[in-house]
Amino acid sequence: MMKRGFDIFLSSLAIAAFGWLIVLLVALVRITSPGPGLFAQERVGRARKNFVCYKLRTMYAETPSAATHHTSISAVTKLGRSLRRLKVDELPQLWNVLKGDMSFVGPRPCLPIQEKLIDERQKRGVFDLRPGITGLAQIQGIDMSQPERLAEVDSTYKQKQSFVFDLYLIARTVLGSGIGDRIQS
Repeated sequence: MMKRGFDIFLSSLAIAAFGWLIVLLVALVRITSPGPGLFAQERVGRARKNFVCYKLRTMYAETPSAATHHTSISAVTKLGRSLRRLKVDELPQLWNVLKGDMSFVGPRPCLPIQEKLIDERQKRGVFDLRPGITGLAQIQGIDMSQPERLAEVDSTYKQKQSFVFDLYLIARTVLGSGIGDRIQS
């Protein structure tokens, strides 16, 4: 209950503080490449229920929907590279946190087509958790290209989760630890 209260409080505060930045970045994305500024994609959430996850669009609009590690770097726009490097492409997920689809900390939500990862997470009870903007795997540099290892780390987070541990993971993320999902070179 404390975690959800924290998510509501912090996402409301962050939306109020950074809403203008999100609007500005959406406009910049639209100006610098054709297509919408926001990217909406179906993801697998808590209890394996699908939801729509929002991000700033960092790839060209015609890029096929696929796991990031199966997508070529040439699909990423020039502005998109900067947004990803600064990790601000995730800002619209504050709305997902406020709505309750996501939390600030938890396993990253995967695509419904990532069956191996879904199976591995199902075996370990990871879908008991609300997915997060950041998490233990991200801090350790583990992305979805390693489904078994990712599910193991997600399971470790499930066992270790606490409010203090979440604050630690948020601080590590803000201070630049971890990486985003790898893109093919």
